Amino acid sequence: MNAPDKRQPDGLDSLLTGENAAWVDAQYARWSADPASVDPEWAELFASWGGAGSGGFTHHPAGITPSFPARSIFGGGGRTSADPDEIMAVAARQARIMMMVNAYRVRGHTEADIDPLGRHMPEPHPELTLGYYGLSEADLDHPCSGQGVFGVPEVTTLRHLIQRMRTAYCGGFGIEFMNIGEPSKKAWLQERIETLQDHRVMTRDEALKALRLMADAQHFEGMLHTKFPGTKRFSLEGAETLVPLLHDLIESVSARGVTNIIIGMAHRGRLNVLANILEKPVKQIVAEFQDQSETSFEGSGDVKYHLGYTSYYHTAAGPQVLLALAFNPSHLEAVNPVVEGRVRARQDREGDTEHARYMPILVHGDAAFAGQGLVCETLNLSDLRGYRTGGTVHIVVNNQIGFTTSPVDARSTPYATDVARMLAVPIFHVNGEDPEAVAAVAQLASDWRQTFHQDVVIDMYCYRKHGHNEGDEPSFTQPLLYDDIRRRPTPLEIYARRLVQAYDSIAQADVDAVIQDSQERLDRLLQADAPIKWDSYEGNTSSPMGKLWTPFRQGHKLADGADTTFPKERLQDLLVRANTIPEGFQAHRKIERLMEQRLEIARGERPVDWAVGEQAAYATLVATGTPVRLSGQDSGRGTFSHRHAVLTDIRNGDEYVGLDRMLGHQARFQVFDSLLSEAAVLGFEFGYTLDYPDALVLWEAQFGDFANGAQVIIDNFIMATEQKWNRFSGLVMLLPHGYEGQGPEHSSARLERFLQGCAEDNVIVANATTPASFFHLLRRQALMRVRKPLIVMSPKSLLRHPRCVSTLDELAEGSFQPVIPDAVVDLAKARRVVFCAGKVYYDLLEAREQRGIDDVALIRLEQLHPFPADQVLALCNAACSGAEVVWAQEEPRNMGAWPMMDEWMTDALGVRPRYAGRPAAAAPATGSHKKHKAEQAALIDAALGGGAKG
Repeated sequence: MNAPDKRQPDGLDSLLTGENAAWVDAQYARWSADPASVDPEWAELFASWGGAGSGGFTHHPAGITPSFPARSIFGGGGRTSADPDEIMAVAARQARIMMMVNAYRVRGHTEADIDPLGRHMPEPHPELTLGYYGLSEADLDHPCSGQGVFGVPEVTTLRHLIQRMRTAYCGGFGIEFMNIGEPSKKAWLQERIETLQDHRVMTRDEALKALRLMADAQHFEGMLHTKFPGTKRFSLEGAETLVPLLHDLIESVSARGVTNIIIGMAHRGRLNVLANILEKPVKQIVAEFQDQSETSFEGSGDVKYHLGYTSYYHTAAGPQVLLALAFNPSHLEAVNPVVEGRVRARQDREGDTEHARYMPILVHGDAAFAGQGLVCETLNLSDLRGYRTGGTVHIVVNNQIGFTTSPVDARSTPYATDVARMLAVPIFHVNGEDPEAVAAVAQLASDWRQTFHQDVVIDMYCYRKHGHNEGDEPSFTQPLLYDDIRRRPTPLEIYARRLVQAYDSIAQADVDAVIQDSQERLDRLLQADAPIKWDSYEGNTSSPMGKLWTPFRQGHKLADGADTTFPKERLQDLLVRANTIPEGFQAHRKIERLMEQRLEIARGERPVDWAVGEQAAYATLVATGTPVRLSGQDSGRGTFSHRHAVLTDIRNGDEYVGLDRMLGHQARFQVFDSLLSEAAVLGFEFGYTLDYPDALVLWEAQFGDFANGAQVIIDNFIMATEQKWNRFSGLVMLLPHGYEGQGPEHSSARLERFLQGCAEDNVIVANATTPASFFHLLRRQALMRVRKPLIVMSPKSLLRHPRCVSTLDELAEGSFQPVIPDAVVDLAKARRVVFCAGKVYYDLLEAREQRGIDDVALIRLEQLHPFPADQVLALCNAACSGAEVVWAQEEPRNMGAWPMMDEWMTDALGVRPRYAGRPAAAAPATGSHKKHKAEQAALIDAALGGGAKG
């Protein structure tokens, strides 16, 4: 057994158990034979127990040994003997002292001075009192061991220990970290926190810089308040220290290699951060208040406190950091996974596998951090292989109120940040009116992130000077709180006084000069003559990401000129490579048989099924340089066990991804099984597309029905990003959809909701019915020079439908057809033209054949939006005069495509089509399989033979 580590903080606790008794007994035996063979301190202690050969340590209390220099525990260096009872008593006292020391590490945050309003003074925690450990004031000046406490001599007093621990853990910030499981990480934090008091956190110049940044923040808010009184701006007043906090973080991580930061934050303080951190021209912000930017957007635009911006931040040490403040909606915390996806995209693109150069910062509100489920979902992404970004710095601007809701009604936990304890990472609670404590926390947080590449949380307690917005009266609901706030000096005034008192080298004149210079700078910026530039890419089209987007045109007309053909021989070769199991890899026997069947498809011996059609699209893209990323619940295998993009060796669990290993030089094919989340994962993948426009990025729902768990991402980002923020995304959503009698939660991807949100060519909505159609649809999405989200009603039963097949020639030579005409019935002789989309086509086709009908044409709309009006009109004009036009669908009348087809087809044709489908219903489908079959038969009858007038 090795000797106990005297510097290990938990060393005494382990010594006081029996686990080290054998080691000490062995030392005693060595000393008995040769007193010079052990350390002098142990020799002195053993000598005090009696001469050599006196029977060994086993004659003394087992497992109780001193972990401190023996000469110090009995009243001074001259004492050389002590009886075992005294040793026992001193050791027990030291154990109690160390328990108290540990309690400060665990509970110290409860007594930290973190509330600037002082309205909730911390109650003394019982575990931080002497009496809890059987100690008293009489013990304060007795000598004790300082071992295990950083920055303390080996021999000290209890009074000194408590003073050190209170300064470390109960000052201007507290920290929760003792739930971290790895001792080395705890020791890393302990050493830094417990020795922080041994040096000044900020130099004179750094303190004046913090003062300047707070002055900039205050003056900016004052200017807007004067120019636009009562106008919503979501002021930072009361939390101005956020600006120096962000400054310190950026400076610190830049010194440790970070070159690129994406920030996500809600609206409070956003304009201030734009002006004072990203240096967005103040004159431009003022112009946005005056609504001068109305012509700068292609679409509808958004309010000024939702807009994004990009700029270079010039650090004091010289290196530039590219900052991006992400655009976001009012839906609090919805931007979080989007930011994470954007950072991961940049890391993947630039090969930052260590996550050292690209970093996310998320700024939250206290009520939102505790209340919004997306916070927990995003935290859960943090260490998953498909989603990790190497650590996010979370900043909670803790206003101690949510709109009008007090914390007692907003959460069931002591802190707003308690949900973050799930990650076992440091959580700092810091007083927002103590810029030096804020600076210390910023340094600790940045060092943690760059050392361990894990999340870290800064909970900055402050207040909100006004109501939820500047037109809101907070005294209606919190009169006492706002009486305190209105009487309170500003954080700038408080810090200015503190600097003069704390620094001998800072005089009142120095402080006044800094504040005056801040005001004069703002005045100059407002009077600047430089023209305002309205840019489409977060304020800076000259940024690296702006340049990356240059090849991808924007606009409201979808270009469809992409060549999606691919040489047949090369296609076959890629399919063989993708489906050949490597030598020595033992797949499941059923998978081996499946791979053999796929090789037969590659050789042209079998028709192409859906899985191979999809695989072929990915293979041809990565082989020609387009990366593919697919994620979702069970996406590796596929919910319906059809994809099998990831093979698993049944002997050792090793994985093999054939699409990623086809060629020596190819783009990456990555597929990730996600956590059981829709909103966070979809938001992440959407964010990924923003910063990797030349990749094909797909998110797959387990069932399309479950996509509504991500409705906040769909509505606020996917459907309207181009129109609101002039940003573009080529994200593909695969939503399994189709009525097979599986009930109301496994039938419908809610097609109607997507179509109701369609306008201005904002998204593509498709429902491909053949492997070849899907192949060309995916290739068109990747190869065309326009980026629009693609929403696919993907199949379930069609995955193995014997008629849902294609040929290799159709993949190699064809193209995506938004409308597929009937290949059998002559339109000129058709009495009825039935338009439909998806699986129902095969049901109608089978019924038509069984009934021998030859005058009903079945036309498939593979693309529902943008609606192919010209092609629909041309096909109807080709039909015989008087032919009836029908829209057939499986969904209820108030769902599916009909609510919009009714309008779009009527506008295109000049006549209203007849409806054939299920009657309107509250739920998407019945839970009775028998009823399902009856409903399906009825809609087929209506489509082929007549039905109620629409």
